[in-house]
Formats: sequence, structure tokens, C-alpha cells
Amino acid sequence: MLLLHIHHPSSLAPPAEPSNPAQRFDETTPFDQTTPGPHRPCRSRLNPWQSLAPQTRILTVLLLLLAIVSTPNGEWMIWAIYGLGVLSLLLVVRVSGRELLQRLAVESAFVGVVLLGTLFREGGTTLWQWGWFRITTVGLVVLGSVSCKALLSLLLLNLLILSTPVPVLLQALVALRTPPLLVAILASMYRYLHVLSEEFRVMARAAAARNLTRHPNWYRLVVGSMIGSLFIRTYERGERIYQAMLARGYRGQLSRSELPPPGRRDQLALTLVATFALLPQGLLLLP
Repeated sequence: MLLLHIHHPSSLAPPAEPSNPAQRFDETTPFDQTTPGPHRPCRSRLNPWQSLAPQTRILTVLLLLLAIVSTPNGEWMIWAIYGLGVLSLLLVVRVSGRELLQRLAVESAFVGVVLLGTLFREGGTTLWQWGWFRITTVGLVVLGSVSCKALLSLLLLNLLILSTPVPVLLQALVALRTPPLLVAILASMYRYLHVLSEEFRVMARAAAARNLTRHPNWYRLVVGSMIGSLFIRTYERGERIYQAMLARGYRGQLSRSELPPPGRRDQLALTLVATFALLPQGLLLLP
């Protein structure tokens, strides 16, 4: 799922080349040599969310995600409270509504496949039945609950990605002492994803030029062949790129760049978020 958040149709094009030739790089340059310099935003000109340190933003989203996914099924009031909180955060950050909806549309296509499996659950009153397929009240409750969790989680993750550059998020993960191997995997995925997308576009354009996609039966076969060919190319190229990166000084982890240290504002934000995440859970203790 993280792959969908980082990789979006609007970001398929490769990044623009810098004006300084010394800053140009090829696909074998280590990731930590191509990331931006110190992240020092002018806090006086930013909204409250962007004035927080990147580490604090990640922890804030993780706290809210933990509270959302740990809520039992059928607790609609609690999810309504969390939904108002997420909506308020979106208004504060002022993310692009169009881009947010585009991302949700792409991600919902994958999440919807999982949601369909939660509908056909045993238990409760049977509302509709056709052969082996049966929709019950329990299935509807589970479907609605998982849908609420998925929607709120996707909104939070998209908020984090749209408001913070990915290289800065990777540096924040390093500062939070995330396992170096996990950070290296995410960095490589982010760095080379547009390369794979461009190769897939080239193969699709070549297939269309040869009229191989006109017939529906051929289209499925051609797409399957392109995916297999892309996998083989990726496997073969990965070893060559890794050896080239090692020759250029890559040691398997990102070098730490200077990030704004968390201050009192960050501590206050984490305290408020933790309180907001825990208070609705207290409704579960009420008789």
C-alpha cells in the first residue's frame, strides 16, 4: 500500500535535471547523494502542521492510525469523532483536494477487492442469499467498519505524503531509528519507481504501434507478457545497479542530514494528538 501512496500517476515523469551539471546523476548514484540538503523551513510562513518537525508528523500519523485500527467494529460514534479530527487536519494543512481525490480513487480500486471479502460473513440475520453467497447483518457491520478504517487511514497517509517531501520522510525515519534495511528498501523503491514506469510505458507504446492491443483476448496476453518482461529486466538490472552503487561508496544506509530538532511545539502537538486519540476510546468503557 505504501507503494501506491508514494507512486502516483502525477509523479510518473522523471524529475527535472538540475541547472548545475555537477548535481546531475545517473541511475546508479547512491540515494543519499541525491537527496536534498538540510530541511530548514521558515516556520513563520508555514501552517501549524508544516511547522512541526518531520519526525513529529510521522509520529502524529502513527498515533492516529493506531487509534483508528484498534477501534472495534460497529463503533460509529468513535469513527465520526476521528473523522472530524482528520477533516480538521486536512483543512489546516490545505492539501489539494483534486490530487487527494485522485489518489483515493486509485487506492480504493485495490482496497475495494479486500473490502468485498468482508461482506460475506457468517452470523446475524440473513438479508440476501444466492447459492453460496449470503449477506448478513454481521457482514454489513464488518464491511462498514473496515471501510471507515481504510478511508481514514488512506486520508492520513496521503496527508503525510502530500505535505512532506519523500526524501525528508526518509531522513525522518532514519532519525527515528527505523531499521536501516527498511529505509534502504523504501529509498530504492522511491528512487527507481519512475524508471520502471517509463519502461512499462515504452513497452505499452511498442505493443500499441504493432496493433497487439486491439483485440481484447490479445490485450490480456500482451499485458501479462509485459509484466513478466519488466520483472526479468528489473531482476537483471538490480544486481548491476547495486554493484555500481557499492563502487561509488554506498554502504546500505542513508547518511543523516540535518533536520529541525523537535521542540516544545512538537511535544505539545504529540500530547494533544495522544489525548485526542485516547479520549474517544473512553466511550467504550461507558455502560
